[in-house]
Amino acid sequence: MSTIHPFHLAIPVDDVETCRTFYRETMGCTEGRSSDHWVDFNFYGHQLVIHYKPKSNEALHTNPVDGKNVPVPHFGVVLPWGDFWTFAKKLEKQNLDFIIAPYIRFEGEVGEQATMFFYDPAGNALEFKSFKDISQLFVK
Repeated sequence: MSTIHPFHLAIPVDDVETCRTFYRETMGCTEGRSSDHWVDFNFYGHQLVIHYKPKSNEALHTNPVDGKNVPVPHFGVVLPWGDFWTFAKKLEKQNLDFIIAPYIRFEGEVGEQATMFFYDPAGNALEFKSFKDISQLFVK
């Protein structure tokens, strides 16, 4: 696998202060530069920026996966197996409302992975996942 370079992702939020608190306190991200309309975060080594955008009435879209409604678009991070479960327990203790609660897909098969989905306060969908064997991340 080649060296992973940090990505930059800018997402819309309708309440900068509420989302700032969510990413800093709930997600545990370190805050970087900011203004009244945007805030940079260290999102697991990547640059996530929340940008103010007025609330949209656009309907959320989902696709069926494993009999569950997966929100599209979504973003997140692939964590090491133990870190995934530690993070999931932290979110559960904070009474986070999961779209899809933590569970294991393809158990005992190639590509076995844990996954969970939830929204930030602005309605951006996040997926965190983990592979039992990270070398299977891109296996077909």
